[in-house]
Amino acid sequence: MAECGGVDSNTTSHTMDKSITLPPDEIFRNLENAKRFAIDIGGSLTKLAYYSTVQHKVAKVRSFDHSAKEAASDKLYEIAVQEEVTARLHFIKFENAYIETCLDFIKDHLVNTETKVIKATGGGAHKFKELIEKKLGLKVDKEDEMTCLIKGCNFVLKNIPHEAFVYARHADSEFRFQTTNPDIFPYLLVNIGSGSSVVVVQSEDKFERIGGSSIGGGTFWGLGALLTKTKRFDELLQLASKGQHSSVDMLVKDIYGGSYACLGLTGDLIASSFGKSATADKEFSKEDMAKSLLHMISNDIGQLACLYAKLHNLSRVYFGGFFIRGHPVTMHTITYSINFFTKGEVQALFLRHEGYLGAIGAFLKGAEEDNPNQYSWGENYAGSSGLMSVSPDMNPMQRARSGTFPFDMLEMDRLERQLVNLPLLQDPSSYIPDTVDLTEDAQAREYWLYCFEEALDGVVKRAVASQPDIPGAAERAEKFRQKYRHKLQTLRHQPFAYGSLTVRSLLDTREHCLNEFNFPDPYSKIKERENDVALKYYQKAVKSLEALSWEDRQFALVRGVLAGNVFDWGAKAVSEVLESNPEFGFEEAKRRLEERPWLVDSFDQWLERLKGPPHRCALFFVDNSGVDIILGVMPFVRELLSRGTEVVLASNSAPALNDVTNSELQILTERIAAMDPVIESALREDRLTLVQSGSSSPCLDLSRLDKVLAMVARERQTDLVIIEGMGRAIHTNYYAMLSCESLKMAVIKNSWLADRLGGKLFSVVFKYEVPVGKPH
Repeated sequence: MAECGGVDSNTTSHTMDKSITLPPDEIFRNLENAKRFAIDIGGSLTKLAYYSTVQHKVAKVRSFDHSAKEAASDKLYEIAVQEEVTARLHFIKFENAYIETCLDFIKDHLVNTETKVIKATGGGAHKFKELIEKKLGLKVDKEDEMTCLIKGCNFVLKNIPHEAFVYARHADSEFRFQTTNPDIFPYLLVNIGSGSSVVVVQSEDKFERIGGSSIGGGTFWGLGALLTKTKRFDELLQLASKGQHSSVDMLVKDIYGGSYACLGLTGDLIASSFGKSATADKEFSKEDMAKSLLHMISNDIGQLACLYAKLHNLSRVYFGGFFIRGHPVTMHTITYSINFFTKGEVQALFLRHEGYLGAIGAFLKGAEEDNPNQYSWGENYAGSSGLMSVSPDMNPMQRARSGTFPFDMLEMDRLERQLVNLPLLQDPSSYIPDTVDLTEDAQAREYWLYCFEEALDGVVKRAVASQPDIPGAAERAEKFRQKYRHKLQTLRHQPFAYGSLTVRSLLDTREHCLNEFNFPDPYSKIKERENDVALKYYQKAVKSLEALSWEDRQFALVRGVLAGNVFDWGAKAVSEVLESNPEFGFEEAKRRLEERPWLVDSFDQWLERLKGPPHRCALFFVDNSGVDIILGVMPFVRELLSRGTEVVLASNSAPALNDVTNSELQILTERIAAMDPVIESALREDRLTLVQSGSSSPCLDLSRLDKVLAMVARERQTDLVIIEGMGRAIHTNYYAMLSCESLKMAVIKNSWLADRLGGKLFSVVFKYEVPVGKPH
């Protein structure tokens, strides 16, 4: 039901372009390792899904045995770049005209598949069954269309944070992405194919078709063809986008000369669809008739959806199917209809990957033995084409027919850790990680896109330097540069491509592209050097702190964390200083800090709180390697431990910029424990715990954290959350509301951002917050 059942005569196998060129490094990627297939064939589009294993390089950190022969080495630890195999889901969408060419390509490149069956769904599955079996030598096993659709919908809502959006045609940002509620059920799915089906989804495996209508996309197509003699669906939408429905429709003001106030009807409201055609003695344009027809069908379906939503007390209503398919004109008319009938109480929600739902569901049906739902999955921005802007003047799948393949792709990687909400979020359903939505802020968007483009040469240089002995590093780094620059150009024109555009998504896209070309940790050498230097000063730093009075020490500890946070290679202002002056040190960083009162200054309140009873457990999300973690964070942690507070240190599961990873932190903490009895006893007594955050980003999404971290936070009755750094505490989580006390500490190392926040370079944010209703 994702597509209309009929097939356009222009898209049959007789007109397939056999000369089409498929770029193998861009489409059907990693096909040689494909293990399982599924396909969803609609009236005009085919969606193919397959599972593959991907080999890529990862940076593994191994501690030297300093009591053995290796003790002769001055190195803190060994960094080894190793091959690792992970799972990836590939989804590709293309026009049915290219199905035979694609099947030939798959057959020629398929070498390692173990499967004998391909799961199929959609109205065209029967039509192309023989062709698929002949070309691929796989048995076609057809799955129920609605079941696949629901399974696919559940999967994207659970695994892609910015999947759902509200469409606002005339707003600055036409796509307004919604935060997906951790509990996605129940919801209403209105699938508009040839007709319309209304389905209430209660849980992963429980759904019911509660109604529908024979009016749908097929009605628009059929009546539109009779009225305009236009046979193609997309051409009808093009006509509708240019039409004026008021030329054909009878409005309230045509009957009453204005509004009908006592019934609350405005003059511009449609009183009768096509009402003027019965009495007017004139020809109506194709554009006006198509627009009138579109409004009539959208209003009918919209009212039906509203009635079912009210009947079942549901506020989440998702629309999909052939009639929607990302077309602005249909999304706009459906949105208008829903807003009108519910007076804004229900929003019409659309899905970024709506076209893939059937293929995803069919794949999941075939993969039930592997239970893919037990894992968390993440969109791989490097291999996904993203949501395209669809002009009403263009077929959504239309591309230049100059021998290149018109395609759309989604790739999702299986994550090592299962991700869940931090249980300390005050309201997980309203939590938004990002502070600024660049999709809606054009000035900020332009600045940050320019910023990331300017930084590209430096990232390429460090990527090559991180692999001096690995062949092909320079060539791969150049490919990374081209790919990431292309992504930035795409995002300049289509900022909504991967959901809300934020500094976090720009950073994550860069990390995905670096990993794509086997640069798992470009800052590894820098981190190793800085960790080694900082460790030599640890005991001196602790001794100088112990010599201070209690109150002076509390201020010095906070100042130390802030000074350590200056050492951030992700900030241009800092990286330039560090490159030009390698001797730049901890004391110099302290001198750079803004004097009190800081830009955001809750230090006095924090000091008062420290005079009270100790916290039970502090969860500390740490930031950079080197001076930051060793001379800034660890002395602060040491003080908390001395007060009787348990501490959980959460660090990245995988590398990002010069952020410390969990494996690095394990080694650093062991080395510090060998010098410091306070840290040693806390580790031994399990009062200091190190956990993975589940993240590989310089920013922090508290709704997607390692399940083990969430469990530890709950079991230890955490009553203080500390978030450090510009990425984690300013670009994200600046407005995050927690159910316990929180401390957000960062130094602003970007002059544009500092100016935006009313400060200057190296301004300080020290934000201590207590939940409403909890005594200080």
